Amino acid sequence: MFSISTLGDVVRIPPSLFGTTLKKAALNILKEKYESMINADLGYIIMILDAKVEEMGKMIAGDGGTFHKVEFDALTFYPKLQEIVQGEIVDITDFGAFVRIGPTDALLHLSQVMDDYLKSDVKSGMILANQSGRTLKVGSTLRARITAVSLGKAATMGKIGITCRQPFLGANEWIEEEIKKASGGSDESAKSTEEVKAEAS
Repeated sequence: MFSISTLGDVVRIPPSLFGTTLKKAALNILKEKYESMINADLGYIIMILDAKVEEMGKMIAGDGGTFHKVEFDALTFYPKLQEIVQGEIVDITDFGAFVRIGPTDALLHLSQVMDDYLKSDVKSGMILANQSGRTLKVGSTLRARITAVSLGKAATMGKIGITCRQPFLGANEWIEEEIKKASGGSDESAKSTEEVKAEAS
């Protein structure tokens, strides 16, 4: 889930940035410190959007910089259990696929793709289903449900697990097929095609 969070901090403006505006200097420091960071409470911090900086800073003896209180807005992504997400397959491995959701990659294990015998072909970048003939490949877009989230308190990389083993989950084309079957649309379209052929002959 994406959200905008308001946070507070104290930034040190070094003498080298005294020539720039206070806000610009603070934003540069906040971006360096927070962007691409993982926080146990906020999730993935994607981007610093804006900041309010107290103009009156403090100085510490022996330090040439100034210290200012800041309040800033950050765009964050926190993956929540049971959340339905849309993603794109970015890598195929022997044990499944990595799917890009938001700013990070989630693991779709072979056992969580579908109820079928699956074979992972790493060289061609594909996962093949034996009975249904369905395939997943690098670049495929799919819908999945988050089943595991581990961010940790000082994590540099989070771990997210997803599943497609439920109705109306999986590759977009699979979902379209399921919707047609559920609504009876495929039968109607088949009849209309036959009728057209009969009329033409």
